[in-house]
Amino acid sequence: MTHSLKWTSLRRFLDFLREKNELVTIREPVDPQLEIAEIADRVMKSEGPALLFTHVKGSLFPLAINVYGSRRRMSWALGVEDLEEIPQRLQELLTTQPPAGFWDKLKMLPKLAQVARAAPKTASHAPCQEIVWSEVDLNQIPILKCWPEDGGRFITLPMVITQDPDSGRRNVGLYRMQVLDKNTTAMHWQIHKVGARHFRRYRELGQKMPVAVALGGEPVLTYAATAPLPDQVDEFLFAGYLQKSPIEMVDCLSCELQVPASADFVLEGYIDPEEDFVDEGPFGDHTGYYTPVEKFPKFHVTQITQRRDPVYLTTIVGIPPMEDKFLGLATERLFLPMIRLTFPEIVDMHLPPETCFHNLCILSIKKSYPGHAQKIMHSLWGMGQMTFCKCFIVVDHDVDVHNVAEVAWRVSNNIDAKRDITFVEGPVDHLDHAAPRQFIGSKMGIDATRKWKEEGYDRQWPRDIVMDPAVKQKIDALWPKLGLR
Repeated sequence: MTHSLKWTSLRRFLDFLREKNELVTIREPVDPQLEIAEIADRVMKSEGPALLFTHVKGSLFPLAINVYGSRRRMSWALGVEDLEEIPQRLQELLTTQPPAGFWDKLKMLPKLAQVARAAPKTASHAPCQEIVWSEVDLNQIPILKCWPEDGGRFITLPMVITQDPDSGRRNVGLYRMQVLDKNTTAMHWQIHKVGARHFRRYRELGQKMPVAVALGGEPVLTYAATAPLPDQVDEFLFAGYLQKSPIEMVDCLSCELQVPASADFVLEGYIDPEEDFVDEGPFGDHTGYYTPVEKFPKFHVTQITQRRDPVYLTTIVGIPPMEDKFLGLATERLFLPMIRLTFPEIVDMHLPPETCFHNLCILSIKKSYPGHAQKIMHSLWGMGQMTFCKCFIVVDHDVDVHNVAEVAWRVSNNIDAKRDITFVEGPVDHLDHAAPRQFIGSKMGIDATRKWKEEGYDRQWPRDIVMDPAVKQKIDALWPKLGLR
């Protein structure tokens, strides 16, 4: 990378995308009820540009969508030219050994400083509070109705900020919010999410739960809210580490929470645990199906603040591929080093967007002993968000997990169904409509590695067909003269 990519606001990032011909500005009047979604869906399916709508019917604010909708834009949003730069940096940090002596400690300082410099800090100026609304009215924001059978308009890229009432530890989650009226929304935090756990604790204490929602801001922030981080890792610390500079925070005006100073809009408010839950949904979800109506808590918005020049950042989800394909890709690449820290035998990992990321994980491993593939499957089913993976496919180290055609070839040829397919029962994703009971279902593991005698394979495993290297080299040199493409 020859230069630093640092964004202080969503506007700055959009200006950069415009310079790179990665942003199209749409000045035609367009309705936020379905019309913007139809335009965005067509563009997302073809991995087209980011879109900035400057004339959204019923609102004075511009709207940006598909901002993360390509590998290039996703990389730039995280401050790099390509996503693979970040795993390399993470790998160096994670594999740092405890220092044995003084000189070793000195060598560690630069790496430790990377983390220390990333800690959020309080800002001296808060762009997100440049304008304080005199009246709360969510209808002024161009919030989309995405699909015909949606239960209403949904905020789809909110950074929902809550705090553990006992430890004070912050969580930032991305939970969709259905607008109920001008000052309330439903809060769709699924049962397994940290925000839901915080809510349950507030209910036990009989206290109202303060909640702040940030929209927009530095583009790294929204990604960090989607990242499957351990509970002990602050999402804004992680965002600061990714962009190599701390996230500036500011105190909310009406509660003790803090929000990113660069946010375009901030919604402050509370959830009353004593209040009845409200109907939420249907919603056209990332699975490609409508999520049915369920009961969720009601969020009361008591204060709205904004930048002087805000842009409403949003997305739509639906039948893949969509914009979230690249948010998922970022997670796949960034979290591989963390998984390999525990399981160094894992060579690579792929979460295909066509399977909604969490429904299928393809892993290549350096197989060292009989049953190694099964060990990896069962271990990962007990790790964080990997718990919800419906199917693991494990292949040998020399298989390209990103080449789905090669993986299909290996699976179809390398498995004996009875021997190599494993079924287990356990927790499944909140949105898994196929499970016979909500939250509990079966999962499958496929061992598509070469089989050993110790695994009950008494025949001789066949060798792959590979051309002689000398012949390949000779034809490589001859190829330009053959008139072939």
